[in-house]
Amino acid sequence: MWIEATIAMRFLRQGRAQSLLILCGIAVGVAVIVFVTALISGLQQNLIERTLGTQAHVRVEAPREVNLLAPAQPGTLQLVLEDPRPQALRPIDNWLQVRDVIGRLPGVTAVSPVVSGPAFGRRGDATESVALVGIDLARYLRVIPLHENMVEGRLDVGSGNGVVGRKLAEDLGLRTGGKLRLDAGNGREAVINVAGIFELGVRELDARYVYLDLKQAQSLLALPGGATVIDVTVEDVFAADRMAARINGLTGLKAESWMQTNAQLMNALASQSMSTRMISFFVAISVALGIASVLAVSVAQRTREIGILRAMGTRRRQMLQVFLVQGAVLGLAGSAIGALAGWGLAAAFNTFGPKLFTIDLPPILVPAAMALATLAGTGAALVPAWRASRLDPVEAIRHA
Repeated sequence: MWIEATIAMRFLRQGRAQSLLILCGIAVGVAVIVFVTALISGLQQNLIERTLGTQAHVRVEAPREVNLLAPAQPGTLQLVLEDPRPQALRPIDNWLQVRDVIGRLPGVTAVSPVVSGPAFGRRGDATESVALVGIDLARYLRVIPLHENMVEGRLDVGSGNGVVGRKLAEDLGLRTGGKLRLDAGNGREAVINVAGIFELGVRELDARYVYLDLKQAQSLLALPGGATVIDVTVEDVFAADRMAARINGLTGLKAESWMQTNAQLMNALASQSMSTRMISFFVAISVALGIASVLAVSVAQRTREIGILRAMGTRRRQMLQVFLVQGAVLGLAGSAIGALAGWGLAAAFNTFGPKLFTIDLPPILVPAAMALATLAGTGAALVPAWRASRLDPVEAIRHA
């Protein structure tokens, strides 16, 4: 094998210009694969983090109320005109036991009960429709990092205090220390002290959400001791669908994962991943074709030398290995340069880019790209190598 590698390196030195060109082509191809893959991966991670920064991985609610129709007698034609049943605000039955059952499931990292319902927020003559969200703060922070989104004041939802969204505060002219009157209908009213203002980054949420203590929200919404939602966080965010199905099977409650809630986002992420794989595939094809063309020209230019080597006793297998080694060396060297260039592009993006998100190179990305380019180089060398190994020594030496 050492002899084959030596001959391959000699051929590379003789075709220096061609080798440099194909090395540049491989380097550019691998740099594109590394940078584009890292860029799409960073974008997807940023989108997922932003999405899950405002919602739980799995949301568990009471099942929808449906009409129960009496079955028709055998042989009777039944015509049914049914109006959908209105969905009143109602708690989850035995939510404490449900919370504990879900919390013990493998893969679940946090469980938080929530009481949520509509109300009106008033200050002076201004009135806004709001969503009351009653939380157990210690549990809720393990699901939603609300403390990271505070822009004014402090996160305090106990003893008559609450926090409101930034847009809602602007619409009602609120600031920390101000008073907000909440009206949940049927005479259920309360005045809370605005302890802080948050900004989740979603306009609709920042314009409506008012976080309160769990008990105060239960009182306002006429759900004493109840919980309307159980938020769940899981270890693997992409296993949320399976966890939601398991919770539904165990409890009979409506369990919806963030992947179901954000179906359009998941379609976009899948499309991005597919486009990345297509780019990598076609770049690998172009790299392979470039190496194959260089080696094909090399065989044509060195037919005489190949004939001399064959006449001196070089076996077909050894000649085949010469060009396979040459293809592998081209692929490995070019991919190493390209991987370094891809890392440099990622660093430049993080330093001089828009800084909306950062690109982190996955540990497996560079070795995978180099392995792909090396395999492509070796595979591309098969046809020229086979052709060189099949040359007749006498005819090759006569080649001018």
